[in-house]
Amino acid sequence: MAELKPVMSVEELERFMETAFPQMRQGADTTRIEEVGPGFARLRLGFTERNLRPGGTISGPAMMALADYAMYAAVLAHIGPVALAVTTSLHIDFMRRPAQVDILAEARLLKLGRVLAVGAIELTQEGQSGPVAHASCTYSVPPRKE
Repeated sequence: MAELKPVMSVEELERFMETAFPQMRQGADTTRIEEVGPGFARLRLGFTERNLRPGGTISGPAMMALADYAMYAAVLAHIGPVALAVTTSLHIDFMRRPAQVDILAEARLLKLGRVLAVGAIELTQEGQSGPVAHASCTYSVPPRKE
C-alpha cells in the first residue's frame, strides 16, 4: 500500500464529529482524538464510572465503541469528511481485564481502497503492559465525487 497521508487534522476531525454526530458528546463522553498520522489515528477514552460493568471493569461495549470510533477517525482522516462511511464488520478479542484508567486506541489502516477500508486497532493503557484488546474492522467507503 502506498504511503498514506492524512487529509484532515485532529481539530478538523473533532469539529466534524461535533457537527455530524452531536449525540456522541451527550452524557459526558470522554473520548477524544489525540493524533492522526500516515495510516493511523490514536484516540483516548477517559476513565469514568459510566463505562464500568459489574465487577468494576471497563465494559466490553465501551471498548468496542472506542475501537470502532478509532477506525472511523483513521478512515476519515485519510478520505475526508464522509459521514456515510460505515462499519461493515468489527471483531474484537479481549485479552486482559483493564485497570480503571484511560484506554488508548491506535487504529492502523491495513488497506484503504476505493470501496473498503480495513484496519487493526490495539487498545492499551498507559503504565500497563500489553494490550487489553485487539480488534479488526472493515469500513464501507461510499463512492467519492471526483
